[in-house]
Amino acid sequence: MMMLSLAEQYWEVFLAQALCTGLGTSFLFLPSVAIIATYFAKKRALAIGVVASGGSIGSVIYPIVFERLQPRVGFPWATRVIGFISLATLIISVALLRARLPPAKKARTLLDLPAFKSPPFTLFSIGLFLSFAGLYVPIFYIVSWAQEHAHIEATQSFYMLATLNGASVFGRIIPGILADRFGGLELMIVTCTIAGILAFVAIVIDNLGGVVVFAILYGFVSGALVSLPNAVVATLTPNMAMIGTWMGMSFCFAATGILIGNPIAGTIINVPENRFTGGFVFSGSLILAAAASFAAAKWSREAKNKE
Repeated sequence: MMMLSLAEQYWEVFLAQALCTGLGTSFLFLPSVAIIATYFAKKRALAIGVVASGGSIGSVIYPIVFERLQPRVGFPWATRVIGFISLATLIISVALLRARLPPAKKARTLLDLPAFKSPPFTLFSIGLFLSFAGLYVPIFYIVSWAQEHAHIEATQSFYMLATLNGASVFGRIIPGILADRFGGLELMIVTCTIAGILAFVAIVIDNLGGVVVFAILYGFVSGALVSLPNAVVATLTPNMAMIGTWMGMSFCFAATGILIGNPIAGTIINVPENRFTGGFVFSGSLILAAAASFAAAKWSREAKNKE
């Protein structure tokens, strides 16, 4: 973030924000969730949901902080303030986190390719690719969609993203409570189906009330789809010592989906005849396809357990 505050050219922004910040956050998020998962045999989904909710809280705070500071102190110092806030919170996190399981005596490979011999894990990973390819399209474009499609003022549309992220806090915790009782994969099928339907419903929304309701509902289910995969991977992993590796592999599918899905959606949205209709249809179709893949993973796991 500090280097981003000094950036003046596109390649500098790409290097600081896209590459370094992207790598840094991935190195922080997955190990943190993997460590927490090893501490809980019961209520694991809830514990992971509470941890993941921090991302949603930050997604509410940081945009508002930047939006308030940038006109007053300029882009460089607004970015540095966010960097200092991140530094303070991360120091606390690093100081508190402790691995429960001892490190492996032998160095493990980066990938555990035999994991993909497990049909439930493979189908689940494919579902993550599809869901994340479509999931972030409404999130990335909700502000511009609210302004152009629903004719909402810029000052109001900005807070739709904060509303969505605020609802995501509850979406990461409450489904975790339900997942510990009914199953994480089952909850993912339900929330994924709802998210896909909401993406199609967004096509006909054209007023402030509808956008607010959409932001709340979509924020809730999208929050569940971000936090629940970690708990599901924990149930699919036969050896908890390998949970970090399995999480990393599954989220490689998710990251690839984000990398591919959003630029394609942006290209579709830039077509004058379709605009947001085409983008949201693209998003909803991918998310519903992901729900089918998760359902196949559930069926495969049940068939495997009966053997």
